[in-house]
Amino acid sequence: MGIMAAIGVILPFPYYYCLWRYPQSWVDLCGKGNDPSAVMARVSLVLKVLQFLSLFSVSSLSWPPPLYFYPLFLFGQFLNFRVYQLLGEAGTYYGVRFGKEIPWRTEFPYGVIRDPQYVGSIMSLLGCLSWVPFQYILLWILGYLFMIHLESSEDPNTRARPLD
Repeated sequence: MGIMAAIGVILPFPYYYCLWRYPQSWVDLCGKGNDPSAVMARVSLVLKVLQFLSLFSVSSLSWPPPLYFYPLFLFGQFLNFRVYQLLGEAGTYYGVRFGKEIPWRTEFPYGVIRDPQYVGSIMSLLGCLSWVPFQYILLWILGYLFMIHLESSEDPNTRARPLD
């Protein structure tokens, strides 16, 4: 396993961990007048690009992809887009941890699939198995499983107070 590719794959997870566990520190760091969810979204985009570049560095792309690619990748991306559509940027990027009121959603996929954004991401990754070595996909999925576990026990008392 290429160590640099592996580091690139797991790069976002310590960041997400710190934001989840220490939301007030992030709100304070972002400062007054800056939306901590929007700043998180921008940093996450950079980390996601590095993650994808890491995967591409060890991938062997070929066309056409196997038939299992289409349902896994397309439904996985549908779940991701649907989550963002329902929750918006603040709901997707830890707004509740940063002291924002995020409405509870029951529309599909909520109420049907637990953690639909992570499930969608995992499905999309599994769809790419013909191109990316298994160990990198597994590493990325383990990062998602870690985050699912971490986020499953949110304590409202540890939420940040907005700076106003």
